[in-house]
Amino acid sequence: MPGSYWLVKSEPFKYAWDQFVSDGSTYWDGVRNYEARNNLAAMKRGDLALYYHSNKGKEVVGVAKVVRESYPDPTTDDERWLVVDFAPVVALAEPVTLVTIKGEAALAEMQLLRRSRLSVVPVERSEFNHILKLGKTKIPKKGKS
Repeated sequence: MPGSYWLVKSEPFKYAWDQFVSDGSTYWDGVRNYEARNNLAAMKRGDLALYYHSNKGKEVVGVAKVVRESYPDPTTDDERWLVVDFAPVVALAEPVTLVTIKGEAALAEMQLLRRSRLSVVPVERSEFNHILKLGKTKIPKKGKS
């Protein structure tokens, strides 16, 4: 069972969910905001993250799992920046749009809405579960992913 829940954003024309699934895993690079970086640093192996297509789409499309905790970002020589390795867990049966999220009272305090400029934000367990319910998706049991 994961310890914490997160939401990570990717522009679908840069790194779409389907490409992530095809790749099987990736490191989450390019984070250049201190608060988002600190969120990456707080992630633990096994934590789950909602995968959100930003800009075009503006919807949660899948769930990823942290498979390696933070380490220096290999795309820069600047030691301040980190990456985390993720693997896909499951695609949402029905993507959950930003419009839908904004219309749900249970999600009114979601960091996606309150800290909308951040690419990596924490998610409350109840919010995570509500998104899965809206997306008509369940997390596969261990060994079945």
